[in-house]
Order: sequence, then structure tokens, then C-alpha cells
Amino acid sequence: MRTDSIERPVGRLLRSIALGALFVCNLALANGGDYRVGPGDLLRVSVFGSPELSNEVRVSDTGMITYPLIGALEVNGRSTAQIEAMLKASFVEGGYLRDPQVLVHVAEYQSQKVSVLGHVANPGQYTLQSSNRVLDMIAAAGGVNTDEAGDSAMLIREDGTRQPVDLHALFNGDPAQNVVVTGGDTLYVPRAPQFYVYGEVQRPGKYRLERGMTVSRAISAGGGLTERGSERRVIVKRKTETGEEKHISVRSSDLLQPDDVLFVKEGFF
Repeated sequence: MRTDSIERPVGRLLRSIALGALFVCNLALANGGDYRVGPGDLLRVSVFGSPELSNEVRVSDTGMITYPLIGALEVNGRSTAQIEAMLKASFVEGGYLRDPQVLVHVAEYQSQKVSVLGHVANPGQYTLQSSNRVLDMIAAAGGVNTDEAGDSAMLIREDGTRQPVDLHALFNGDPAQNVVVTGGDTLYVPRAPQFYVYGEVQRPGKYRLERGMTVSRAISAGGGLTERGSERRVIVKRKTETGEEKHISVRSSDLLQPDDVLFVKEGFF
């Protein structure tokens, strides 16, 4: 009996379990550590062993909650863990419980919104949920338009700070790119850079500028040379920062830049 036929399903099962556990851990971390409560959010408070003290409270426009026996507490901008600590301390100080076990869960997310714009399936404004990272917001917007979106995005913070996001690395599992987003942020996915190829190629036109696009690869994207074309007689028309157009003689291994116009001339025969 072949053991590999058994090992493969077992291996797949173990990988699935591991991925599931990682997802649950990430979700718990995001709910407890990343999200900051704000006006309009509904908080579900559970006090273990004292169900009569459990309650649901909505955060007011001023960022306050009013909790039975305790009174008013300012929770705006605080995490659920911080609010749990506040409630525990209040129960103890009021003499209601000696060692309360309190769990705070955000039942409705209403306070913080993020704009996802550019080349995504459904651009618009989205409410932050328990998991609030770049990938979550892209998923909420229906994903990127793969034929149009570039390999990078820009996260614009509420204070105007700009943080580039490498989408290529993000979609390949780089956790450093999956940063936390907060209310008021804007995630912009720009159009992919393009180049143009004309002259003695089979399919002249506009093409997506992939990473590491060389002159040789650009000619291949255009269907290759015609019978009269020569890879040794290629120029690139490139605009400078001042808007001036330069004509540059290039080699097949040279890299193209966004909006370059590649022109293939006839060879000498």
C-alpha cells in the first residue's frame, strides 16, 4: 500500500487546521487591539457570573456610554480591552464585585469609515469592522480590478500622511504591507502604469508596464518584430519632469518607465 496517498490528504488537513487557527488568532487580535471605539458603536458587555450586570450600550455622539450602577464613562478612541479594564475597575471601586470578569464586544460598527477609491470593483466608503487592515478594506470593496490596477497603492491617513502599500508583496503574503487602517483614512489604488509600442512590431498599441519590463520584453508584448523591424534600431520617447520630450537610443536589456513610447525602426538590409 502506498503511504503517499495517505500522507497527502493528512498534510492538506493539517495545513487547513493551521490556516484556520491563524485566521482566528488574527481576528481576535484585530478585535481586541486594533479597533478604536467611536460614536454610534454598539457595545455588548458580558459580566461572567453576574448576568444581571451584563448589558448593551451605544456610544453617544460625545463618545460616552452610560452603564447601570457605574454611570458615564468616556470610551471614544479606546480599544475593547481598555474599556474592559475601565468597567472592571468601576465594578470593584463601587463595591459591586470583587474580581469581575468582563468581556466587551463591538456588536455594531458605526463610527469609523474608510474610503477605498481608484481601481477596485466597488469604490466607496466602508465602515471598519473587527478586522481592519488593508486587505480587509480591499475585500470590502470587492477586490482590485486586476486588468487595470497597479502593483502599488497609497494609504492616505486622516492627518494627510501618505503610506505606500506594495500590493504585489501584499497579495504574496507579506504581513508588513497589511497595515492597520483607521477611521478617516483613504486607500487609493491607482491605474497600472502603461507603455506604448509602435513601428515595426506585429501588434502596436498600449500595454501594461509590468515590473522589470525591458525593451526586449516590450517588443515581445507587441507580438514581436515584423520582417523589416530591427531590435538594434529602437528609440524611446520619454517626457521629462518639465514636459520636454526626449528621444533615447536604447538596448534590448534597458528598462522602460511609465508612459514610455517605444518605436521600432526598420533595419538595414
